[in-house]
Amino acid sequence: MNEGATNNTSKTDWARIDAMTDDDIDTSDIPPLGEAFFAKATLRMPQSTVSVVAVPVDAETLGWFQAQGEGAEQHMAAALRIYAEAQKRAATLHSAS
Repeated sequence: MNEGATNNTSKTDWARIDAMTDDDIDTSDIPPLGEAFFAKATLRMPQSTVSVVAVPVDAETLGWFQAQGEGAEQHMAAALRIYAEAQKRAATLHSAS
C-alpha cells in the first residue's frame, strides 16, 4: 500500500457541506426513478451478524480503529469481511489454475 495514502488530508470544506440543506443540493443531473426501476428492484437485507465475538487484537491496531471515530467495531468487521472476500477470490483463482 502507498505509504502516503493514509496521510492524505481531505481538502473538502466539511463545514460548508454540513451547513447545506437538502434544498441546497443540486440533483438536476439525477434521472427520476420510474416504474421500470422499481419493477426490477429487489430488497437485499444484510446477513445476520453474531453479536459478540472475542477476538484478540493488538493495542496498536485497536487504537488506530478507535482513532478513526465512532463505529470502530463496524469498521473492524468491514475490514475482516474485505479480507475474507479477498481470500475467497484468491482461493478460487488458485484452484482454477
